[in-house]
Amino acid sequence: ILRSTLPADCLIGAGTVLTPEQVEQVKAAGGQVIVMPHSDAKVLRAAKAAGLFLSPGVATPTEAFAALAEGADVLKMFPAEQMGPAVVKAWLAVLPAGTVLVPVGGITPDNMQVFVEAGVKGFGLGSGLFK
Repeated sequence: ILRSTLPADCLIGAGTVLTPEQVEQVKAAGGQVIVMPHSDAKVLRAAKAAGLFLSPGVATPTEAFAALAEGADVLKMFPAEQMGPAVVKAWLAVLPAGTVLVPVGGITPDNMQVFVEAGVKGFGLGSGLFK
């Protein structure tokens, strides 16, 4: 329903995708984006095979490299409040050039600037928008 009512350039997707079956459901519903709380290789492969934009959750450089090897488009750093901007800088120093990190979890309007200065290109916001 959303796909037929929104402009063609509007991206539609789902978050907290946990299984390859859920990837198939998102694709069948017209979704284009998969956001994951983890980086399960089976789910990553299913999303890429379906041609979907993929943002898996990662909490370590090892997970980040593994997710990129499986075709991740953007890396969701979670929980960002436990990592901080210093971790962003350290990761960007070793990850492939052009890697996009999107911190999620504990991001607020008050701490966004320090993450931008560290090199992030976007954020995942939830409760921070409403407090």
